[in-house]
Amino acid sequence: MDLSSLKLPEGARKKRKRVGRGEASGQGKTSGRGHKGQKARSGAKIRAGFEGGQMPLSRRLPKRGFRNPFKEEYIAVNLTDICRKFQKGAQIDEGSLLAAGIVRKKNARIKILAKGEIDFPVTVKLEKISQKAKEKITAAGGSVQEVI
Repeated sequence: MDLSSLKLPEGARKKRKRVGRGEASGQGKTSGRGHKGQKARSGAKIRAGFEGGQMPLSRRLPKRGFRNPFKEEYIAVNLTDICRKFQKGAQIDEGSLLAAGIVRKKNARIKILAKGEIDFPVTVKLEKISQKAKEKITAAGGSVQEVI
């Protein structure tokens, strides 16, 4: 048996609908488009959210609150996560957190938080780290470098 002898099972390929081939075909005359209107015309495309000229729902609803376009979001990594995945003397940076599966997003902004305890020295090279987490890591004999 080889690839040339393989055949699709019965009914796996469906014939395409041939429209505009006479009234008896069931798809004749208007070809399933109905009578008149924008969608009956050739090249008819209606963008998502368009309501035929009526004021769209997204514009009818009231807007509330402040939306900051410059908001910086960080992925929080706790000391408990570091204790669980790393050993003594490990170097913790964006790449190592990604490899360990703690962070799943590449080029994400990461901040180390102080939840949990650490009892072995590690070297941390990250963009942001909380003051308490810094104190806990240095107290355990580790070092912290904030990379910009």
